[in-house]
Amino acid sequence: MTTRVDTRPGWPGLLLHERARPDAVRRRPYAWRLAVATVCFGAFMGQLDASIVTLTYGRLRDGFHASPAAVEWVSLAYLLVLIALLVPAGRLSDAYGRKLLYLYGFGVFTAASAVCGLAPSLLTLVLFRGAQAVGAALMQANSVALVTTSAPRERMRAALGIQAAAQALGLALGPTVGGVLVSTLGWRWVFFVNVPIGVVALVAGHYLLPRTRERRGGGGFDWPGLALLGAATGGVLLGLSAASGLPVPGWAVVSLFVLAAAAGWGFVVRQGRAAVPLLDLALVRGRTILFGLAGALSGYLVLFGPLVLVPVVLAGSGSSELTTGLVLTALPAGFAAAATGADRVLPRRLSDRGRCVLGAGAFTAATAALLVVPLTVGPLAVVLAVVGLGLGTFTPANNAMIMGAVPREASGTGGGLVNMARGLGTALGVALVTLALHLGTRYGGAGGGTGTARWAVAVLVGVSVVALAAAWAGPRTAVRPGGGGHAGPDLRSGSGGRPGSGATHG
Repeated sequence: MTTRVDTRPGWPGLLLHERARPDAVRRRPYAWRLAVATVCFGAFMGQLDASIVTLTYGRLRDGFHASPAAVEWVSLAYLLVLIALLVPAGRLSDAYGRKLLYLYGFGVFTAASAVCGLAPSLLTLVLFRGAQAVGAALMQANSVALVTTSAPRERMRAALGIQAAAQALGLALGPTVGGVLVSTLGWRWVFFVNVPIGVVALVAGHYLLPRTRERRGGGGFDWPGLALLGAATGGVLLGLSAASGLPVPGWAVVSLFVLAAAAGWGFVVRQGRAAVPLLDLALVRGRTILFGLAGALSGYLVLFGPLVLVPVVLAGSGSSELTTGLVLTALPAGFAAAATGADRVLPRRLSDRGRCVLGAGAFTAATAALLVVPLTVGPLAVVLAVVGLGLGTFTPANNAMIMGAVPREASGTGGGLVNMARGLGTALGVALVTLALHLGTRYGGAGGGTGTARWAVAVLVGVSVVALAAAWAGPRTAVRPGGGGHAGPDLRSGSGGRPGSGATHG
């Protein structure tokens, strides 16, 4: 059910009331650009945090005397909570307001970042990272929705490209900034750096983001569904982590995967029967959304896998943390270049599906090249740049296809699905690469050597092929921007859209 927004403060008062933008902002023809720029703060901050954290692993292992499988939970705990909460956060945002929950998320994320920097032990750091992920879920579930409901329909792909570029900029700066911070001020500043960015973003969001004009009724919450989703994702990640070297018996590893499979099946059954399901299964039955989500997951696995792999490879050859950060920067720098420049370079008639196939083909070929080129500073930087270019071409087009097939009033839920797929891909990138390195060390050669790394590279190649297959199997016709799932003109053409859509929303 879709409802119009009551602009007066209602129950329970101001805590659940979205404030309108000032008239001086709302009436400007470029107001949508200001809203997109504000969302880019969150996109930048989230990816900066994600890419910086991998640079702390070595210091955390030494400082807390922990194993690699234990330290990876600094990332996995964050990702586990994030994945479990993205869809419910999107659903709550559709009901109570996307701007409102986005700003609450930013506040929680910023405060939790400060607390992470003060963590006295690895366990408390992992717990605080879970709290940080609660705020991140509220932010990320709304980011795509805020972009697509603020920008004119004919500019939706360009707006999503700007957001993707902000993510890429955060990723690009992360390794270098992380290398500098870790080697000079220490790992705690990796978290403290989020605080000033968060304060600026909160102020900007209050004045520049539009209110939610169309909402879906709340009508209850599917707590059993949330528990099953958390058990499914947690079982998979715990199982992969346990198999990567944690001191647990083999039967426990098998049990975790069985639990994950049972919980996943239970989640699907529950969503089909619940009066108010956490996830409307009808949204993911369509070919566009289903293959698009598979591509989003695979793309982010390929994006984040090297952030774990490359530091291990270069540390084995004696490279410094700063050198490692600079090499890793080639990947998100290529991503940013393609995300912002593809519209200027590629033919206007090339559809979103064509862009997805082109981008996926590029990063598949580049990851395959890692199987044969020397894994040293120069070749790694070149190959990672090509991977980034492919991902930067693929991701905005893939996102536009998904969101174009989602009804406008469900854009928060759709955005939550996209970001859940991204989060799961990120988590699997960390977990599968760590597992492959562990297995390579145990069965394939000396720890940290080239032979060990090739195991992880093979995983990235396999996932790249999955992304290429998902892109190839996508719809041949364009989806009308703005949702509804109807075939329509390419996003670039602007025909059939509603010029100025979202630009005058309060």
